[in-house]
Amino acid sequence: MTLPLPALARIGAYTLKKHISGGKYPLVLMLEPLLRCNLACPGCGKIDYPDPILNQRMSYDECMDAIDECGAPAVSIAGGEPLLHRDMPKIVEGYIAKKKFVILCTNALLLKKKIKDYKPSPFFTWSIHLDGDKQMHDHAVDQDGTYEVAIEAIEMAKAAGFRVQINCTVFDGAEPQRLASFFDKMKELGVEITLSPGYSYERAADQEHFLTRERTKNFFRDVFKLGDGGKAWDFTNSPLFLDFLAGNRSYECTPWSMPLRTVFGWQKPCYLVGEGYVQTFAELMEGTDWDQYGVGKYEKCSNCMVHCGFEGTAASESIRNPLAMFNIGRKGVRTDGPMAADIDISKARKAEDVHSTHVERELAKIKAADPEGFKRVQRAA
Repeated sequence: MTLPLPALARIGAYTLKKHISGGKYPLVLMLEPLLRCNLACPGCGKIDYPDPILNQRMSYDECMDAIDECGAPAVSIAGGEPLLHRDMPKIVEGYIAKKKFVILCTNALLLKKKIKDYKPSPFFTWSIHLDGDKQMHDHAVDQDGTYEVAIEAIEMAKAAGFRVQINCTVFDGAEPQRLASFFDKMKELGVEITLSPGYSYERAADQEHFLTRERTKNFFRDVFKLGDGGKAWDFTNSPLFLDFLAGNRSYECTPWSMPLRTVFGWQKPCYLVGEGYVQTFAELMEGTDWDQYGVGKYEKCSNCMVHCGFEGTAASESIRNPLAMFNIGRKGVRTDGPMAADIDISKARKAEDVHSTHVERELAKIKAADPEGFKRVQRAA
């Protein structure tokens, strides 16, 4: 990942210090200051809430408190669509003032209208959601024309002096050759790629197109083979994580490396699995039974190979074994030969459905805080 030097130096120093001191620590704060979106992607598990919840927003002070609580050197702001938040420019400026590296994720539909509210900075990056070429992306978000909007937004942001990357989530049914050609296009545009297989959110409308672990490994081997072991393209991901995607490494996840603060509080146990919420980062770290979660431990985790769970593991290994990271970066990801033995998932505990109870509890809190407002939203819906 080719970060600007000021951000790279701060993140590197933080990571090394924390690793030496031992214990669990976050690398990136995942922030969802709202869940409302202007798209309804069938693979998304973040927007299936009633309107009173979708109308909730984290305040500026809550956003600042979240980074102060966890101390992470970087924050990835998602949602929902964060550009719908009226205080988003102020929130970004607040994080930059704290010398935090900010990744602002967007589907780009509002970027042309909103871009003048932001300024280029070594501590700021636009991350534009783009799940492949026109056919792949428009299908993934279930709306025609979004690919062209995203490409125009990339070119506009780069012309304005911003650092730009894309966030590419890959679903079952993707074709290696088409994805490789899309990566070639991103190389031509001069943008880096944050790559991840999709996670099978239990509330997502489309449950048929999430990759299993075996298909993930074979698929990414086929993709990387078309790009000189991945060296043909520029990824924000660690070379060790890419090697993991290709089945050459067996990792357990590091769920606390990218903790999620959302409108409900701190999500337990991780960004992907919602098993309840607590009000402080300390409660999240000290009150979560981490041994109950992960591949082979919990059914919801069985097929997960997502970057926000395993990139932290790769980062830790890169500190312990930097030579392995440099060798993969130099030679590329191995795309043939035996794969690393995977984790046995046959004894994972059964998934629990906590969504309905959580929604009922949150609606009751919103209604108690503003009964008349709650009625108005219900009538409008």
